Amino acid sequence: MTRAVSRRLFLTGAAATALLASPAIAVPPESSLRPQTRPGSAQPLAQTADQIIADANLSGEVSFSVFDLTTGRPLEAKGPTQAMPPASVAKALTSLYALDILGADHHFETRVLASGEITNGTLNGDLVLVGGGDPTLQTDDMAELAAQVKATGLTNVTGRLLVWGGALPFAPVIDTLQPDHVGYNPAISGLALNFNRVHFEWKRSGGQWGVTMDARSERYRPEVAMARMRVVSRDVPVYTYADAGARDDWTVASTALGNGGSRWLPVRKPELYAGEVFQTMLRSHGIKLPMPEVTNILPPGKVISRRQSQPLSDILRDMLKYSTNITAEMVGMAASARKLGRPETLVNSAAAMSDWARDVLDLKATQMVDHSGLGDASRTTTGDLVRAMSSPLGRNALRPLLKPIPMRDDEYRTISAHPLTVVAKTGTLNFVSTLSGYASMEDGTDLAFAILTADMPRRDALTEAERERPDGGRAWNRRSKMLQQALLQRWGLLHAS
Repeated sequence: MTRAVSRRLFLTGAAATALLASPAIAVPPESSLRPQTRPGSAQPLAQTADQIIADANLSGEVSFSVFDLTTGRPLEAKGPTQAMPPASVAKALTSLYALDILGADHHFETRVLASGEITNGTLNGDLVLVGGGDPTLQTDDMAELAAQVKATGLTNVTGRLLVWGGALPFAPVIDTLQPDHVGYNPAISGLALNFNRVHFEWKRSGGQWGVTMDARSERYRPEVAMARMRVVSRDVPVYTYADAGARDDWTVASTALGNGGSRWLPVRKPELYAGEVFQTMLRSHGIKLPMPEVTNILPPGKVISRRQSQPLSDILRDMLKYSTNITAEMVGMAASARKLGRPETLVNSAAAMSDWARDVLDLKATQMVDHSGLGDASRTTTGDLVRAMSSPLGRNALRPLLKPIPMRDDEYRTISAHPLTVVAKTGTLNFVSTLSGYASMEDGTDLAFAILTADMPRRDALTEAERERPDGGRAWNRRSKMLQQALLQRWGLLHAS
């Protein structure tokens, strides 16, 4: 979908536009509706929402809004103007932003430039790997780019291997409050490989640990030197990170390793990481180059190899399904770069998205600090989220990309053939759980909804060591998800009455 088409999706449709403009969607009801009784039934149809919330025994705050898209009327709300963290539901807003600005058919492109003349198979100049903001680039794709270079007849390079990631601003992490070693908080730039994660594997033999750091993919496992791991005799901390200039230096506590295992660690030097893997793939074709160098200025040159990503709609579908933070950040910054020019920082880009949300979707209370929802300083309301979901852009472009949410019973078992069909985006941080999307019934009734829950005092009290697996965090999250299920089933029953 081009930008023009996506813009038409947002602007056309008199009935849908009326929903956005109507007082009903602008001001949802502030309190829970009373349960109704089905004709011929002596029992209430459902508990009140307040009773459901009380039964959930969930510490912190709960806000929700639900809007009947079929009738154009609000169904129920609690605290729809209360600002709370969206967690990964932010990725739904980022998707709307990118779909509107870039278009569903947008492709990201990674290129290889020859900066100099090629004579008899020799490049008299530099070879340049150019990132184009593709968040999905994998090691297998580097192999394809290298094979294309070989197919041109190139056999030798007299100059350097340069790497450029300046299409997007560099950020060493997404959120500074996360533990150093979590793979979902990598560096961001215009060039990313394997979601900017490096694979750390260890195995104990004869009282010693053998460790590898590699850029594995489906077909290849090239080891990398730009990320180094040392096993250290200690109990805590489990991991430490240091910036060693030309490499990422990690240590791990020996007492945490056991006899063997693996995990993905974040990459803080994405250009060097991608460049080293590309160098390895070129070497496999007999093209030997020196270690890669990062360049801040894109040199001119002839394109001799290129790789296009899948269309944006496919990228967003996977992002919404797997909740990949780096994809959200890179896609969001790419949209900001298209809209306003290259943003200086991730925070600037998130602010540009917040301004767009206010101007285009009328989301007055939404203020984002990133595009993924990883930073807990971002704020939105359930009223804003329902307004976004109710927009033509949400209903026509976002909804087909959202993942199904199965309905579950009191034991959290999937209920087969449930009359309520839900597609939505989930969000989870420590003591924050969110859900927003659409619910449809067999009679054709359509609902847009948002549920935000958060215990911010409990979250704020966590030490850095507690942030990866806090005590009580999983139980709290499960109670929140059961609450979400109970509210969804209540709304289905309310309308059925």
